[in-house]
Amino acid sequence: FELLARAGGEDPGRCEESKPLLGEMTEGNNNSRPCRRSVHSSSGSGSSSSGMRYKLLHEGDIQVCALKHPRTFLSKILSSKFLRRWEPHHLTLTDSCLSSATPTGYMETSLSYSSIEDLQLLSWDNAPKYCVQLSFPGGTVLLQAANSYLRDQWFHSLQWKKKIYKYRKVLNNPSRWDVVLKEIRALVDMALTSPLQDESIHQAPLHIISTLLAEVLLNLSQQLHYSIISAIAPLLENNHPPPDLCEFFCKHCRERPRSMVVIEVFTPVVQRILKHNMDFGKCPRLRLFTQEYILALNELNAGMEVVKKFVHSMHGPTGQCPHPRVLPNLVAVCLAAIYSCYEEFINSRDNSPSLKEIRNGCQQLNDRKPPMPLRLLRPEPPTPSTTPTLPLSPPPSVVNSSEILVELERNNNKANAKRKEGPVGSDSEPNLIDCLLVSPTLNMLSIQLPVQADRVLGCFALILKMLSDYDDWRPALASLLQPIPFPKEALAHAKFTKELKYVIQRFAEDPRQEVHSCLLSVRSGKDGWFQLYSPGGVACDDDGELFAGMVHILMGSCYKTKKFLLSLAENKLGPCMLLALRGNQTMVEILCLMLEYNIIENKDTQLQIISTLESTQVGLRMYEQLCDRQRELKELQRKGGPTRLTLPSKSTDADLARLLSSGSFGNLENLSLAFTNVTSACAEQLIKLPSLKQLNLWSTQFGDAGLRLLSEHLACLQVLNLCETPVTDAGLLALSSMKSLCSLNMNSTKLTADTYEDLKAKLPNLKDVDVRYTEAW
Repeated sequence: FELLARAGGEDPGRCEESKPLLGEMTEGNNNSRPCRRSVHSSSGSGSSSSGMRYKLLHEGDIQVCALKHPRTFLSKILSSKFLRRWEPHHLTLTDSCLSSATPTGYMETSLSYSSIEDLQLLSWDNAPKYCVQLSFPGGTVLLQAANSYLRDQWFHSLQWKKKIYKYRKVLNNPSRWDVVLKEIRALVDMALTSPLQDESIHQAPLHIISTLLAEVLLNLSQQLHYSIISAIAPLLENNHPPPDLCEFFCKHCRERPRSMVVIEVFTPVVQRILKHNMDFGKCPRLRLFTQEYILALNELNAGMEVVKKFVHSMHGPTGQCPHPRVLPNLVAVCLAAIYSCYEEFINSRDNSPSLKEIRNGCQQLNDRKPPMPLRLLRPEPPTPSTTPTLPLSPPPSVVNSSEILVELERNNNKANAKRKEGPVGSDSEPNLIDCLLVSPTLNMLSIQLPVQADRVLGCFALILKMLSDYDDWRPALASLLQPIPFPKEALAHAKFTKELKYVIQRFAEDPRQEVHSCLLSVRSGKDGWFQLYSPGGVACDDDGELFAGMVHILMGSCYKTKKFLLSLAENKLGPCMLLALRGNQTMVEILCLMLEYNIIENKDTQLQIISTLESTQVGLRMYEQLCDRQRELKELQRKGGPTRLTLPSKSTDADLARLLSSGSFGNLENLSLAFTNVTSACAEQLIKLPSLKQLNLWSTQFGDAGLRLLSEHLACLQVLNLCETPVTDAGLLALSSMKSLCSLNMNSTKLTADTYEDLKAKLPNLKDVDVRYTEAW
């Protein structure tokens, strides 16, 4: 009672009067000896639980007791009876008040945070009661928790909600900016020193400040910009800025790119975004802020050198970047920036809303401008001249973005009528995408961008170039760029394709299969970098030098297959012959393989290839070697020789080649290379055996590349033993084309369950399978 009398006596003028009266009442009502209890109270965060951390409460069960300030002697007696009654309530801490799920009794009406005058921690030394005291005009509310930790958690949560409510009201109606700045600093300090651990502890102040800045964004001076950003900088060390704050930061980067705030404050924020962001799609303004920050760095005196140092700082000094999200996020920022250069140009064609319109809230069809179809500008036809002239190649078509030289037709009805009335074959408007995909003069189509857009394009193309220089990033970068995620208009931009060519060249020079395999298309029917940089492709500007390099690395890996050669013969035979005619050794080898594997069926085309090979010294030499191999092959495949053959252990690829070149093996059906040192290279010899039905490769170094070659040439193979070989899913999947297989041993390989199920479904004759000691076992 002494405690509650003290709690109920907070009203000035009554405090001293209440305490002795309630003390006498306590002693008179108890028939035992008076027992004095010491009471501890605290109104600040420096309680006895200093150093503890708590989760922010939003709701919970607790005991509630309410006491109104007594005014008369009788009311004091009545209040003492009510003090003995506690009501259980499930309380919810909303943004503005404390309310109960069962609004009855003490909590019949919600308790607004603005009405709470003080918060205190209360406890007894000799009794297990843990209370939080809420003082409001005319009374007190006590919340009793089960233990001291829960009591402190309720206390700090209520204190946080009350202060956030106050700051939200104060900062929603700013009057003087010096006062606002002081309140912002106090709010940040409160968030940093709070014992509560919750994501909203730092996010709530940032949202309050971003809401304030969104309303007065255009009215801030440079000094206020710096002061506000510096004040909230500590909160951004471990938190992403909310969307409105990102908009404020973007404005600062655009208007003051040389400000020290960009380097000192924004750099750690952007670094954190790149290291920890998981999806820019959920918050595109984070990506936009990162993009504007990089452009601001590019505006400094050192320009791209500063950007290069920033990219290096994101990678780290070691050979392996410790943050796996940095590269995907940087690539996402680059792709979005490159697309933004052509955004208005692309969207004006199909009348779809641009990102700028979406950001400005103009998403409704009736809010947007009428569609304005673009038309490629063609030069005026020359006036007739009596002087005969030689036919000239058509001048390059110029397509201009934004406000520069873009002819717009605003009258859609007239334009549609013209298209309907025009006869078939008339000079109708060419579609830009179709031109880029099918026109034979693609490299003559150019797109002029505004100066600023051109700088943005160049900046982020150079960043992609920087990323390709890091060995550990190159595999993931190649995979991300494999689908060619650029606007087709950008691929006609000479400066962009020049920088991009360096990236593709780095992929083509990388010996790792996971890198250079990304030069091919991501799926059939879709062009890849290999097609784009081939002679006649959209991005080719070097007469096929890069194309030859890509073919060389692919042929040197595991793409010396009929499928790859057949694709070249169907689509790129002309460029291959032209480069072979100029003495390119890789293309000479390609043409020889086409003849050796009987890829070319047309006799005239075969003769043309032979003539091309004989026209150069390197071609003539390789063609003569091909003829020698063909004679040896005929001798090898001549009927005769053993039906079964076993090589001694420790035999090598050279030993196998020497043996097969010694006579006829046209009857060889069973070959055992078990426990030898042969590798995938021996597949070149194995595919020459036409009658081979059983092949034992147990405990050899035969790998995926060899399996791919066998799957294309040994269609009659029935028994294959790959036990204890280094083959993986990549090679085993190629076996699905060998429909004659009836026995397959994959014991102790890197076979997975999915690949095993796929092989069973595609090989109907497969009956004897050994998958012990694999994942599929």
